[in-house]
Amino acid sequence: MPLVRIGVLASGRGSNLQAIIAAIQARTIEASIAVVISNNQHSVALDRARHHGLEGVYIDPRACAQEPDPHQAYDRKILQVLEKFDVQLVTLAGYMKIVTPALIQAYQWRMMNIHPSLLPAFPRLNAQKQAMEWGAKISGCTVHFVTEGVDEGPIIIQASVPIQEEDTVETLSARILEQEHRVYPQAIQLFAEGKLSVEGRRVRIIDPGPN
Repeated sequence: MPLVRIGVLASGRGSNLQAIIAAIQARTIEASIAVVISNNQHSVALDRARHHGLEGVYIDPRACAQEPDPHQAYDRKILQVLEKFDVQLVTLAGYMKIVTPALIQAYQWRMMNIHPSLLPAFPRLNAQKQAMEWGAKISGCTVHFVTEGVDEGPIIIQASVPIQEEDTVETLSARILEQEHRVYPQAIQLFAEGKLSVEGRRVRIIDPGPN
């Protein structure tokens, strides 16, 4: 079977991108990264991509500033690149832009995001800080399909992380990130194996095999 071709959208340091690359190298993901796209010219994710011999593409958001709907116009530019590289699965890895219907509809149930909370709790920005301010005892991370509602898509995998009394936002974030690096590749592999079925708000894992 041909490997699933992944397109990664990233804005920052690209640590989840690195985790995906490592899983591919370890052959725990039956996939290949076709292209890494960033809205940030100085993104470390682009440096990581090029270091590993991957295609890294910067698309300047300012190029769409004069369009009637600059956000949709920008996503259409991304879509052109994804189609050029024959991408089958889009993964958001620290991508700091809200994705519009122009992209979501083209990749329905073929676009994933990872969020540093146990959704639906604490969506959007600063999820770890939100959890601590609410006095939550458990936080974690969620891999979900992307829909037009921000952080509202059907949940694929979650991992829990206890919040300790001595935690700071930084220490909690670091422990959550460790789990992100573990579960994101797992979700990608389930997709690659054709084991994910979306039924309403639920994602069923078909024949998940032994734990």
